[in-house]
Amino acid sequence: MRVTPLLFCTLLCSAALAAAEPPTPRLRVGLVLSGGGARGTAHVGVLKVLDELHVHVDAIAGTSMGAVVGGLYASGMSGAQIEQLFSSVDWQAAFRDRPARADLGFRRKQEEREFLVNLPLGLQGKRLLIPTGLIQGQKLTQLLRRATLPVAGTNDFDKLPTRFRAVATDLETGAAVVMSSGDLTTAMRASMSAPGVLTPVERDGRVLVDGGVAENLPIDVARAMGVDVLIVVDTGFPLRTRDKLTSIASVTNQALAILVRRDTERQLATLGEHDVLLTPALGDMASYDFTAVARALKAGEVVARDATKQLGALAGGPADPAPTGAQPPGAQLARTIPTPTVEFVKPEPGSERYQRQIDEYFKDQVGKPLQPDLLASRIDTFYGRGTLETLDYHLATAPDGATGLLFSARRNSWGPNYLRLGLALQDDFAGNSQFNAAARLAFTELNAHGAEWIWDLKIGASPRIATEFYQPIGKLGGYFIAPHLQAEAHDVPQLVGTTQIGEFRARSFEYGLDLGRELGNWGEVRGGLLDTRGSTRVRLGDLSVPETSFHTNAAFLRFSYDRLDSSNFPHSGQALTLDWRIEQPGRGARGSDLVTLDWRAAWSRGRNTALAWVSGGSIVGGSDTNVRSWIPLGGFLNLSGMAAQSLAGPYYGVARAIYYRNVGTGGEGVLNVPAYAGLSLELGNVWSQRSEVSFSSARRDAALFFGADTYIGPAYLAVGYDEGGTTAFYLFLGRSF
Repeated sequence: MRVTPLLFCTLLCSAALAAAEPPTPRLRVGLVLSGGGARGTAHVGVLKVLDELHVHVDAIAGTSMGAVVGGLYASGMSGAQIEQLFSSVDWQAAFRDRPARADLGFRRKQEEREFLVNLPLGLQGKRLLIPTGLIQGQKLTQLLRRATLPVAGTNDFDKLPTRFRAVATDLETGAAVVMSSGDLTTAMRASMSAPGVLTPVERDGRVLVDGGVAENLPIDVARAMGVDVLIVVDTGFPLRTRDKLTSIASVTNQALAILVRRDTERQLATLGEHDVLLTPALGDMASYDFTAVARALKAGEVVARDATKQLGALAGGPADPAPTGAQPPGAQLARTIPTPTVEFVKPEPGSERYQRQIDEYFKDQVGKPLQPDLLASRIDTFYGRGTLETLDYHLATAPDGATGLLFSARRNSWGPNYLRLGLALQDDFAGNSQFNAAARLAFTELNAHGAEWIWDLKIGASPRIATEFYQPIGKLGGYFIAPHLQAEAHDVPQLVGTTQIGEFRARSFEYGLDLGRELGNWGEVRGGLLDTRGSTRVRLGDLSVPETSFHTNAAFLRFSYDRLDSSNFPHSGQALTLDWRIEQPGRGARGSDLVTLDWRAAWSRGRNTALAWVSGGSIVGGSDTNVRSWIPLGGFLNLSGMAAQSLAGPYYGVARAIYYRNVGTGGEGVLNVPAYAGLSLELGNVWSQRSEVSFSSARRDAALFFGADTYIGPAYLAVGYDEGGTTAFYLFLGRSF
């Protein structure tokens, strides 16, 4: 074709005009992530596909679990990084407030062994109180805190790597609260505070609970952020059919789902033709079923891949202009934990009562680079003292530009006075049974040093009333002084040789003053002076034995070590108590030293646990013929083939080798409770003279048992065998190991 000058000029002008025409701007993409509890982890699968398709998200609005996933994504984490985090989380532990036993304060460990009912009760005036939520969320908060440290200094959510909004509900008014600034971790935690499950969060003068109550699918919130098109992921609660509404729980959940879906349907009706709605196929997966996280992640990935064509059309680079001060929207940054120098440590407003403790635990960090691992460890130790509902921190910048740590310490809402309960029951199916019920009333935080006043009451076979005033001296976890007094009674078998013919009843009253030092949260050294007086009389048996009285002055020294991971069924760790008591002659008693030892150690592999347990006692440098200090043996794991407390003497020793296997743990295995089947081999006896003590005179016993870690303490069904041919059966509730 011949190109004329006129045609050439026409083509040149057209090209110039085309070059001058601005490119079509990329649509701004908003991401809406619904609530749904464990179902909401499906959002992570969707994010993975968005990353693969290079879909840049400009703004995120999330509710409840959607706020958690959205907040992590907005902080710069990729979908794959969030998946890795969620897959590594022990969700049962994350939703369990009480610290691991290894992190409990030593006094709380000892209390846990004696008062086994796991029911937090508080006493304020004449009212008994329980927590405002089954879970205080301490571990969950610290998990989110650590994951969002790279943006810890960012308080404006528009300046996060991706703009973000979290939705919560004002518990007083019922109104939706859209959080666009402040502490990111607190916003995520508030948005997922399911009423009655997680405690509400106090933020900006409001009491906040789960955003799903007011707005489970915040489509309008995302639109208000100035986006052009929405990707909406709905993992909310489906309505069940009539044939599945067969229980109180199912009916209650259906009623809640109806309320939540009503607002969700209203929001969905506003979607336009270019918006993308994704509904992962989660079936009847429960909102609390975190054992199905992997399945939910996969469902989110599948539904996103099915919509690849629609999502791919939204792929492209970041839109301009970017929000002032923000990173490019959707960019996944190198997530390094900031290491600013800590220039101050202070309590937040409302936490001033804990100024002294905060200084003692964290003040030494001033002038040092931020150390997240050390902070987490000390937070666990402080929280393990048992008086705080939540303990948290965040980075803050002072008006003068200094960077430091602000700590929020919130006292238990049901404290500071607490009631602990304990039960013990033993029945040998032969007409012999024992029952004890115990209660402890603890008045805590009596002064700035953490003083406690404890009252104990026990009724049943071994009644007891006692009180102790525990006053720390100096730094927390250091020295203490503890005056105390108690009155108690217990039975001791009356024996002729090795045959029980009756029972003595021993009563005593004791008062004393202890001094000691806590050794971190793993041990204690305690010593003191005691004055003890009382009497023993025959309750059943040979009534010709006269009643005797005693009065002794004594000094004692005790070393205690405890790093067992559980009081009920330990799987690892050791515990040791070594006690030396020196008695001075008094009316009705001879002078003597009494040394006792108790050592336990556990090792596990998979579901199998081996436990070694040795205990014994001996009089040193004298003798004591008064039965009040004799140690009874017999019963489950104390020579299991013998009747309970059918042996007693001033010298005793028992060695046990115990094996048990976990046959049901929280939904796994055969049962839906922590349950164990096991056996024990036992070697021991009591002796009236030290010269009689020998391995050849020790009895050999064994037991087979089935145990369960119940809400009111460990319970066992067991059968014991003694080398003499006797057999004993037990129903046992209470402390064993």
